[in-house]
Amino acid sequence: MSDLMPEAGTPPMSMPAEPTPLGVGRTPTGRAEVDGLLGRLADADHLPADGHAEVYEDVHRGLKSALTSLDARPAAPGPGPVPAPSYDTHNNRS
Repeated sequence: MSDLMPEAGTPPMSMPAEPTPLGVGRTPTGRAEVDGLLGRLADADHLPADGHAEVYEDVHRGLKSALTSLDARPAAPGPGPVPAPSYDTHNNRS
């Protein structure tokens, strides 16, 4: 038989009428920004495959931004001005 033709007695393959969700569970991270982005992945469940890339790229950008913001720590306060010594440093002759 040809690779394109199913064997006799084999039921024909049917394509779903519309996209079917994968049903992948998402565990909350505790960070609202990240959880919102991961929730956005559910949008891909209702799109044909050619629409998934846009959702994935959007989520990727958001997650990358969230990770980058973790590295951007606020500037630590410096030691401040150095106090002037309380003694005369220029005239120390004995």
